Amino acid sequence: MAHVMEGKYAGGSPFSFGVVVSRFNELVTKTMLEGALNELRRLGVSEAAIHVVWVPGAYEIPLACKTLSQSQTLDGLIALGCVIRGETSHYEHVAQSVCDGLQKVALERLIPVGYGVLTVENMAQALDRAGGKQGNKGRDAARSAFEMAALAAELHEGKEKEEKLKEFLEREFKT
Repeated sequence: MAHVMEGKYAGGSPFSFGVVVSRFNELVTKTMLEGALNELRRLGVSEAAIHVVWVPGAYEIPLACKTLSQSQTLDGLIALGCVIRGETSHYEHVAQSVCDGLQKVALERLIPVGYGVLTVENMAQALDRAGGKQGNKGRDAARSAFEMAALAAELHEGKEKEEKLKEFLEREFKT
């Protein structure tokens, strides 16, 4: 049978997280932040291990995430924002830039990023995804970041065990 690894909740979290929240469309993002914070608490993350940073808009989220990950020892990041389509192409540029920027942060810094940046057509859709009938995407982003932090720890632990075993075997079977 295949060895399956996935991030699991084991109770009482040793993890720390940075949460970057856009102030633009704060009616939506504040509710998403509440959902994210409640989920982290439910997962056992202590208040002292949660660092919340507010930025002006969604476009600023990737830079704040990268800077936060460089200045704090974190196990994951959670990005929360809301981009609502308007009458110009601005929406597409911002949405794509934020998505690309967060992926770059995750890959360059090797840190999980829970993606909670809504890209919606109107305020009604945004509110539906910020605690309305579509759930709370802030909560979902926090859960995703937590699961990936747990998986990263499990993968790292597996690599450490493998390296220790290799060192042991080399010591024991030296010729």
